[in-house]
Amino acid sequence: MRDAARRTFALARKEFYQIVRDPSSIMIAFVLPLALIVIFGYGINLDTSRIRIGLVLEDRGVEAERLASAFSGSAAIDVLSFGRSAAAARALTDGRLRGFVVIPGDFSVRLMRGEPTAAQVITDGSDPNTAAFVQAYAQGAWDRWQSVRLAQTARPAPPGIAIEERFWYNPAAVSRNFLVPGSIVIIMTVVGALLTSLVVAREWERGTMEALLATPVTRAEFLVSKIVPYYLLGMASMTVCVIAARVLLDTPLRGPLWLLAGITTLFLASALGLGLLLSTATRNQFNAAQAALNVAFLPAVLLSGFVYEISSMPPVVRAVTYLLPARYFVSSMQTLFLAGAVPRVLLVNGLFLLVAAAVLIGATARLTRRRLD
Repeated sequence: MRDAARRTFALARKEFYQIVRDPSSIMIAFVLPLALIVIFGYGINLDTSRIRIGLVLEDRGVEAERLASAFSGSAAIDVLSFGRSAAAARALTDGRLRGFVVIPGDFSVRLMRGEPTAAQVITDGSDPNTAAFVQAYAQGAWDRWQSVRLAQTARPAPPGIAIEERFWYNPAAVSRNFLVPGSIVIIMTVVGALLTSLVVAREWERGTMEALLATPVTRAEFLVSKIVPYYLLGMASMTVCVIAARVLLDTPLRGPLWLLAGITTLFLASALGLGLLLSTATRNQFNAAQAALNVAFLPAVLLSGFVYEISSMPPVVRAVTYLLPARYFVSSMQTLFLAGAVPRVLLVNGLFLLVAAAVLIGATARLTRRRLD
């Protein structure tokens, strides 16, 4: 047992020296995470900020003017006036507007007669989310105008329900708070899978694997010596990401640090296992890196729920997401950052991550052989 520990420690120290002397490893572990989290935090924004809509006022009556005034006053909307619908349509086609509202010329007259009247809302459907926002804003302006009109005409309004909105876990409804925890998952995937996808292949390409095979090192000692240094490197990268998220991006962290470290450990075990599996199978650094990008990085971006909602995916693709460790890590990170310690969510996700780590590391151990093929 003492000899095994000594051999494992010596191999791990050798791997640590290789990490320190390799500038690319330091770049990937520390510089790249900091750059990525800043890009994700500041560059990706799902919030609707300033939107330009047009207002075509074909009626100069009092009620039409009051309805037009209901569309102004929002900090998120810039209202541009147009004399004709054709001019507003050209601005919409040119991309200068996201939608426009037309108040028809007979609006006030029909309203005074007690006849049904309406305003037309035309939106740019090339961006469905923004189109839905413009539609909802126009509906809100219409409702405000109706409530003011009922109050001014002293008509008894039907009893309504007072709605007070409250956003749990993300009261400011800032998309950055949702995206930053997911971006940390992407960074950990890069650090875990990409770096370890090179370690075994590098031993084969440099010819040092033959020297290792001539020693009494076992498969378990060999794998542990490869996993431990990169686990420590991954935890250091995680520390950089969490500090950047809290200090630079002001992202809340409501869960305890020990739970965050535990979930990160389980995910890093699966990511490191996947990287070692690819490195052992390919024995070529270029092929291993390409495989890591295709098998780990791209699925983590597209299928983990980081940006795209999993429930809206086709059933076949949704079924594939259950096999990805990144899916459970994204859910855990968003829970820890925004909601805190939720035992049911974290326990289920941690169990899946543990199973994934055991399967991947076990497959790597089975594929690792102490002989030249």
